[in-house]
Amino acid sequence: MSEDSAPGPEESPPAPRAGSREVWKKGGRLLSVLLAVNVLLLACTLISGGAFNKVAVYDTDVFALLTTMMLLASLWILFYLFRTVRCPDAVPYRDAHAGPIWLRGGLVLFGICTLVMDVFKTGYYSSFFECQSAIKILHPLTQAVFVIVQTYFLWVSAKDCIHVHLDLTRCGLMFTLTTNLAIWMAAVVDESVHQTHSYDSSHSNTSHLRLAPDPERAGSSVGGDCSCNTAICQIFQQGYFYLYPFNIEYSLFASTMLYVMWKNVGRLLASSTHGHGHTPSQISLFRETFFAGPILGLMLFVVGLAVFIIYEVQVSGEGSRPEQALVIYYSFNIICLGLMTLVSLSGSVIYRFDRRAMDHHKNPTRTLDVALLMGAALGQYAISYYSIVAVVVGTPRDLLGGLNLAHALLMIAQHTFQNVFIIESLHRGPPGAESHDTTPKESCRGLTFANTDALHTLPACPPTPRLVGTSHGLTFANIDALHTLPACPPTPRLVGTNPGGPQEAVAIILAPRSHWRRRCLKDMSLFLLLCNVILWIMPAFGARPHFSNTVEVDFYGYSLWAAIVNICLPFGIFYRMHAVSSLLEVYVLS
Repeated sequence: MSEDSAPGPEESPPAPRAGSREVWKKGGRLLSVLLAVNVLLLACTLISGGAFNKVAVYDTDVFALLTTMMLLASLWILFYLFRTVRCPDAVPYRDAHAGPIWLRGGLVLFGICTLVMDVFKTGYYSSFFECQSAIKILHPLTQAVFVIVQTYFLWVSAKDCIHVHLDLTRCGLMFTLTTNLAIWMAAVVDESVHQTHSYDSSHSNTSHLRLAPDPERAGSSVGGDCSCNTAICQIFQQGYFYLYPFNIEYSLFASTMLYVMWKNVGRLLASSTHGHGHTPSQISLFRETFFAGPILGLMLFVVGLAVFIIYEVQVSGEGSRPEQALVIYYSFNIICLGLMTLVSLSGSVIYRFDRRAMDHHKNPTRTLDVALLMGAALGQYAISYYSIVAVVVGTPRDLLGGLNLAHALLMIAQHTFQNVFIIESLHRGPPGAESHDTTPKESCRGLTFANTDALHTLPACPPTPRLVGTSHGLTFANIDALHTLPACPPTPRLVGTNPGGPQEAVAIILAPRSHWRRRCLKDMSLFLLLCNVILWIMPAFGARPHFSNTVEVDFYGYSLWAAIVNICLPFGIFYRMHAVSSLLEVYVLS
């Protein structure tokens, strides 16, 4: 986590008195981390305690804490924006890798959906205002203001490397990050409790969990009847529950961007940028594909939507047939995960023949992406291994158990090989960046890259051949003219109006040969992107085969299995959306 090592290619040499500043940079980071940990633990205590009937913590307490945190974070963001506008020298550097356009675009999209959710939530609580606390209406309104302020802040300041009020900025960024994590946890708990009550109502089970707007608890706290009986009230209630996934992803996207800003506080960057950027040309973005990956991915996306609709209708509708719905659901997921595993393996094989140099420059954004991919995958790993044990050790030996086992095994394999493919892609240099290991060691090796079939026409001991090129690349007027080369010509040289050196010459000669690899990698990344989107939609919007399939419930018991799923599944859902963001970056930079 520390950046006090020797400056890398992107970092300018430290000032004469930079030693003491580097020492205190650790102290400032430690102070901000301690603040964030304490605030987050307080929020987690209230949120988790408010989810149980037997704990005397009401949802009004949780709403009051979250409202206070969002107001304080909004005030700090306004102070930051005002300070940077008044002091132009406050941000001397901007990190080109931080806050790419697709990440900020996703943040805006999820932010808009969160605002719609706040409208539904306000309408829901306003439907029985007489028996509700005012904080329940004030909370979604405050969240709407917080989302607008934070989205603008991250859109304009995500790349900042600020150099004023360092400790205050670190603490402010960490507090804002903690606020987003608290909002994420509250949304996850509320949605998990909602799914649990839905399962209870269909299976006549009892649970110790409660939904935040539970009429009994709400009524007991204010002494009135808060039942949602009108049609408009039920529309508002169902609407904001279906929009919870967007609110969850917004909070996580904002948290990742705030963490990168926190890492960049006080960072020194050289005037010249190294590594790859995030602004591809229009040609490389839209044309260099075979279209096989996007078409196949789009087909799976449409089929997945149909499977999801069929699953929801057959599981939750009248005269439900869960076994048939589970067979369809598992069959689609097995096919999709199998194809994704093969594509990820193929991409890793292609990289074995890729001559692009590895990008070893310091990049906090890439480091965070890799850590989040590896960490978020642990949630789905845990669910899969629990399912494997339940199916293998359990007594049922039927079709549904076999599909469940195959689904769990493929889920583990797909996460593993997709992580390998994405991580290796993110560490590759831009197209044309050849490794230094490709430097010609013999005089005639540079020519063999141009045409290996012409080697037999070369003299016995020719010196380095003469390559003539322009600023647009190297060209040979006539390959057959190679036969006319003299036996021992004078020492040649590279000639051109804008020569870029032997490495650039080799890269230009190799470009047509590696062009098919780039197009394959783009197709693969687009296919994986679309598959991850549909695999995010299914669990995010209510598909819970973990409870519809009673193998794990019977083996572990409902309480333990519900705890495992409710803790691990949010990380698996986040993994899918984070993989989408990383695959989009892989596609752009291939």
